[in-house]
Amino acid sequence: MSALKDFKTVPELFYHITQVFGPTVDKPALLVKREGKYQGISYSEMYEETELIAMGLASLGVKRGDKVSLISENRPEWVYSDNAMLGMGAINVPLYPISTADSIQYMLKDSGSVGIIVSNKFHMNKVLKIRDKCPDLKFIVVMNEIEEAAEHENVYTFRQLKDLGRGYRQENPDFFKENLKLAHEDDLCSIIYTSGTTGEPKGVMLSHKNFISNVMSVHTLFDMNKEDTFLSFLPLCHVFERMAGYYTALACGATIAYAEGIEKIATNLKEVQPTIMTAVPRLFERMYSKIVKNIEKESEKKRKIFEWAIEVGKEYSELVRTNSSIPVSLNLKHKLADKLVFSKLKAVTGGRLKFFISGGAALSRDLAQFFAAVGILILEGYGLTESSPVIAVNRPDDYKFGTVGKPIPGVEVKIAADGEILASGPNIMLGYYKKKKETEEVLENGWLHTGDIGVFDAEGFLIITDRKKHLFKTTGGKYIAPTPIENMFLASKYIDQFVIIGDRRMFITALVVPDFEALKEYADAHRIPYEDEKDLVQKKQIYEFLEKEFAKFQKNLASYERIRKFTLLDHPFSIETGEMTPSLKLKRKVIEQRYSDLIEDMYKSLGS
Repeated sequence: MSALKDFKTVPELFYHITQVFGPTVDKPALLVKREGKYQGISYSEMYEETELIAMGLASLGVKRGDKVSLISENRPEWVYSDNAMLGMGAINVPLYPISTADSIQYMLKDSGSVGIIVSNKFHMNKVLKIRDKCPDLKFIVVMNEIEEAAEHENVYTFRQLKDLGRGYRQENPDFFKENLKLAHEDDLCSIIYTSGTTGEPKGVMLSHKNFISNVMSVHTLFDMNKEDTFLSFLPLCHVFERMAGYYTALACGATIAYAEGIEKIATNLKEVQPTIMTAVPRLFERMYSKIVKNIEKESEKKRKIFEWAIEVGKEYSELVRTNSSIPVSLNLKHKLADKLVFSKLKAVTGGRLKFFISGGAALSRDLAQFFAAVGILILEGYGLTESSPVIAVNRPDDYKFGTVGKPIPGVEVKIAADGEILASGPNIMLGYYKKKKETEEVLENGWLHTGDIGVFDAEGFLIITDRKKHLFKTTGGKYIAPTPIENMFLASKYIDQFVIIGDRRMFITALVVPDFEALKEYADAHRIPYEDEKDLVQKKQIYEFLEKEFAKFQKNLASYERIRKFTLLDHPFSIETGEMTPSLKLKRKVIEQRYSDLIEDMYKSLGS
């Protein structure tokens, strides 16, 4: 039996997968690491856990239309909680695990959440700290079994919640199954707060139709089925992972395995051997950097073999991309390159990967071409929380690096006179929760103003050039899109983060966070003494070395786009310091304000 059918709501999807499809297959629905090894969770177990949680929430007074917040790392209990809420008609308000107590307070109050489910003691304590300031909040549920829960009023563990659910089920045996049928495609499904690079978070209201239309469109473009295994590591509270790595995977009957975290991703890839995985460019940048560092440690002979193999791979993969015939000689070279180089690199991903789907930020064309050369296909897509999220995506049989693909079925895209990308379709949000003015600013006659600048190429592929609000104008009257320039410099193995400055300035400068591991290796090899990172970035030899490194990239830039001066920072931008959003986007205004003294010093030295 095929898993896929024409779903209308998330509860309908859940019911079909667990009650109709599940009993027909001998495979786990979910995989989770327990006691040092991955263990399977059956469809029947997933349904039972979900039903008990829904019953437990009902016993605590949760009704249709109520909002319940959720803070947790990726784990099966996130999925149980989501399906329990939606199945009983409640609205899921997912929050990032890295959220501070203050931001949690804002989102709980703004959404009017009547309860919150958290994963552990750490998150429980954050909520307890601000509970008194959230008048609608009636209870807290903790997934982990912690003794401290009993010390606080209206705080329950998952076990206690399920015990309440068992009691409620005895009196109302058909409650959950009956409620699953009541969901309508136009009902509010979730409120997802955008992290935002400026201003306070906005609650994006997404309906069942928004999510499911996206799931169904994606399914027409990708060959995904019950034989596939997804490795989930991007936050489930982020709309990209929730739609692509959860609802879409579930809808096609694939197995979902949960990574233990970014630090364990390399190990989990080999253990799970996924066929499909959603990721962000940062993962590929790290993978590439590691590959380059390892190759540089090899002998000259092995380095030359690697370089030869990559060139062969690039030529071969481009012919594959364009469906061109492959000469016999190139085919033979490629088989040898695969044996000597590519097979070892592909083994790092587990050896079964069909493709990665990349989103969340711009993916470097050079990076995508490199991985395609070694036989690892990265398909870049584009979207926003406000579009549930996919607007356009590259397909396995129709892709072009440096673009975000073509609009998905059912979604219309047009370019406004000022270059802004506009999108319309069943995936476009209902609006921002309790923010009529902000909604009217981005939704006009059914068209979402994305805030991104882009263009279609001759073949219909969408190219994103930058964020509309990121474009800046030099005092020389030149408009500059910073993101493409920054991505160019990020190709250097010595660079971790790169932010260019230049709005209303005569010249372009940059704040640079080095890849400290690579920079230390260079310093050690060239006998440059240093005590720590702070000392390292102040060394004249290091600055001059990076100046020469940057010159390689400057050649490809117009004179007004070139970096005239840069400052090396001794620590990275981070979410914790407020310089990055939870989805790893840089908050430019925050960075410019925080480092204003360093920026002014650069311009004073340039005499402007």
